Amino acid sequence: MKIALTTLLFAASIQAADWPTFRGANRTDVSAETGLLKTWPESGPKLLWMNENAGLGYSGYAVVGGVLYTMGARDAVEYVIAVDIATGKEKWSAEAGALFTNGWGDGPRGTPTVDGDKVYALSGKGTLVCLNAATGQQLWSASLTELGGKVPGWGYCESPLVEAGRVMVTPGGPQGTVAAFDQATGKLVWQSAEWTDPAQYSSLIAVNHNNSRQLIQLTMQSIAGLNAQDGSLLWKTDFPGKTAVIPTPIFQDGQVFVAAGYGVGCKSVRIGADNAVETLYESTDMVNHHGGVVLVKNHLYGYNDKGGWTCMDFKTGQVKWMDKKSLGKGAIHCADGMLYLLEERTGTAVLIEANPEGWKEHGRFTLSPQTTQRNPKGMIWTHPVVSGGKLFLRDQELLFCFDVTKS
Repeated sequence: MKIALTTLLFAASIQAADWPTFRGANRTDVSAETGLLKTWPESGPKLLWMNENAGLGYSGYAVVGGVLYTMGARDAVEYVIAVDIATGKEKWSAEAGALFTNGWGDGPRGTPTVDGDKVYALSGKGTLVCLNAATGQQLWSASLTELGGKVPGWGYCESPLVEAGRVMVTPGGPQGTVAAFDQATGKLVWQSAEWTDPAQYSSLIAVNHNNSRQLIQLTMQSIAGLNAQDGSLLWKTDFPGKTAVIPTPIFQDGQVFVAAGYGVGCKSVRIGADNAVETLYESTDMVNHHGGVVLVKNHLYGYNDKGGWTCMDFKTGQVKWMDKKSLGKGAIHCADGMLYLLEERTGTAVLIEANPEGWKEHGRFTLSPQTTQRNPKGMIWTHPVVSGGKLFLRDQELLFCFDVTKS
């Protein structure tokens, strides 16, 4: 009986540690894990392994059942790649589409999504593939450009959203901004004919609000909520995007927060009982380019191009602190009450408290070695992730795994 109970507890802990898609199962980029280091050693956490063949590109990672899934370009092909967490060795790779080329670096940008025994991934040119998670065998594929979508300037960067038997993505264009496919067959279920903005670079989120399941997405023209069942438009509000709109929307208690770079800043709205939209605040206090923003205990944290690393009150937009001296621009992730920051230029990783009182640092180290294959315009843009007590970082073809559990 004791052995059986121990086995069940172990299985539950593994499931809790899974990170099945970009920004995690609920797309908040806040992990529920505990028992992690609160202070790093002077040299940083222990490196467990490094895989040197993850391919070129900026794809993140999904971590499920002891396997890490990512994407990378090798020669003229983009691949979905599965890596054994215990050893860092590749388990399989499967073609996802032809190589997307770009002046800031070639290859895929999106992160695979794992659901059950299947993996879903979107290539830079807009090919959506469904693969067997154990073998990499392709089960079906679909083209976003065949749905009227146009490949954005920096490629399709979205990570597919999978739930309720459907795979949702954002082709953009006159036939509909968002589309849903049958998870098993790849057949198109619906496309949002009432909302036809071109695709940008943000990933969809799904929330329960006003007695319905809503899909929320951000484009260069607007923020919108769709009925997840049929794609009908529930609400929409203007958003003045410029050049590229990238960060994932954040939702809590009927309030939506979005941000963008290129001087645009942030906007927060409340979705009323009748899906009426009320603007709560707009400002340039969170000009977040692509490093992401996290919400921790009613406070937002992220890099602001105007003021550096910033903490804001989610409900009011009031700035709690800004720090531009301690670390340069980069990406953010949250686990066990701590923020994991990764500077894009140098590959410096920093651990700080998620604390509205100010910058409270608990360790840093610089990623080494670093790739020699990165485009001169490119930087270390893949977001950090903690899953199963391990910190995953990436610089193009180099994939790193660190132990961040308490000894």
